[in-house]
Amino acid sequence: MRDDLAHPRTRRSVSAAGASIRGTVVLMHSSKNASADASSSSAAPSAPQPTRAQPVPEGERPEMPELSVWPGRPYPLGANYDGSGTNFALYSSVAEAVDLCLFDAAGTETRIPLTEEDADVWHAYLPSVQPGQHYGYRVHGPYDPARGHRCDPSKLLLDPYAKAMSGQVNGSPALYSYDFSDPSVRNQDDSAPATMRSVVVSPYFDWGRDRPPSHEYHNTIIYEAHVKGMTKLNKHIPEHLSGTYAGLAEPAVIDHLKNLGITAIELMPVHQFVNDTFLQDKGLANYWGYNTIGYFAPHNAYAAHGTDGQQVQEFKSMVKAFHEADIEVLLDVVYNHTAEGNHMGPTLSFRGIDNAAYYRLVDGDQATTSTPPAPATRCSCARRRCCS
Repeated sequence: MRDDLAHPRTRRSVSAAGASIRGTVVLMHSSKNASADASSSSAAPSAPQPTRAQPVPEGERPEMPELSVWPGRPYPLGANYDGSGTNFALYSSVAEAVDLCLFDAAGTETRIPLTEEDADVWHAYLPSVQPGQHYGYRVHGPYDPARGHRCDPSKLLLDPYAKAMSGQVNGSPALYSYDFSDPSVRNQDDSAPATMRSVVVSPYFDWGRDRPPSHEYHNTIIYEAHVKGMTKLNKHIPEHLSGTYAGLAEPAVIDHLKNLGITAIELMPVHQFVNDTFLQDKGLANYWGYNTIGYFAPHNAYAAHGTDGQQVQEFKSMVKAFHEADIEVLLDVVYNHTAEGNHMGPTLSFRGIDNAAYYRLVDGDQATTSTPPAPATRCSCARRRCCS
């Protein structure tokens, strides 16, 4: 590592009104993208008209503050706010270039090339970025499925280490890097209008005197629960908190568990998951949640007070309330697949960042991911009830 990387205050300034060329910050405006059924190969729609966001003419661009970009550090991975600014770090061993994409409240996208790379980690420190900032990545690199590489800068990618995510995924074909009518043809439509955003969060929280109860296993009585199922119809929980983390921390729930002698609550998936287009097209949702896309982010639909990082504070408050009642919190997780499914699934995060690093590929056929398809295609969770 060069000496200047050890000093985050080494400055590099770029203007958000830069031209649309690599090496400068690129200002883009997102456009709406029509939703379509992307779940059935038998009724696959033809490729839509391109929806790539186009730069606004120079004379029509709003005034934008100058963005300072410092080298930052390669670790820890993810977006980490230190009370002043935010360090961004993304691992990709195949990337040739990486763009950090920042979004304002209107959906305007500002692209910042990450020029610092150490041990396959691309990084930068932005002193102006605060909690609540929406962001994503675009990774430039080889798109060579036969060798297991699926980099595609037209796809906005979620940060695998994001601690919060906002929005939902819709059924747009733009999420896929191939044409439904002919998988051998590339689909390079911009996926930004159709996907979620990662969110910078504040790490600060008043845990007070919190300590995990740490009950001995032979004295542990576990109660498995679903955040929404446990609270949605409970008449003792305020209506605006039903189906949420805050609702689960209500005295009505905790007192009930204490009366049963429960020492630990095991929550069914609370990591950020995706509702498959197969279900969205029917006006349904994935109730069980075994379709993870963000392993470090609480599922935003279970938040009562906001999804711009507020879900993290709410989740921590829930855990703190259980600990105060001498109840441990365990999490049910799924690691044998993600919401990207198999090799024919959408490009949402891991696949576009470093497919061969994040997924186990089939020996002798690197174009095929051995990961099972997402639950909407075939239920692969232990309970086999994802799509019930």
